[in-house]
Amino acid sequence: MIVRTLDEVTDTDADIKSENWRSKRIILAKEGVGFSVHETTLYAGTESFFWYANHIEAVFITSGEGEIEDLATGEVHQLAPGSLYLLNDHDKHKVRPRTEIKCVCVFNPPVTGREVHDENGVYPLVTEPETATV
Repeated sequence: MIVRTLDEVTDTDADIKSENWRSKRIILAKEGVGFSVHETTLYAGTESFFWYANHIEAVFITSGEGEIEDLATGEVHQLAPGSLYLLNDHDKHKVRPRTEIKCVCVFNPPVTGREVHDENGVYPLVTEPETATV
């Protein structure tokens, strides 16, 4: 059983900060469970472009409001507490928080924590070395 708090992740190498967002990676690939879990804060008044070409991501909004734009269709969806969006088709998208948004994100395959968005907004597919279990 793994039990971990946000305080244990805060200001460690699993706490990634950018100009537009902060992502606390709570569960990573090294745990070997097939997904990663992050608490992400998106800063009010920003616009972020993302494209997870190598991952599927589910995002559950716990606080704040904004919108997400599907760049393939131009469709815009409103985000508020209780909203979930699933990028099930590696969807290129933009997120525009009107207020600070806090959300829980789940990635498959799991991220290692070493990924950095490239110029296309993509996380590369980084894998952990195989580990033997006893």
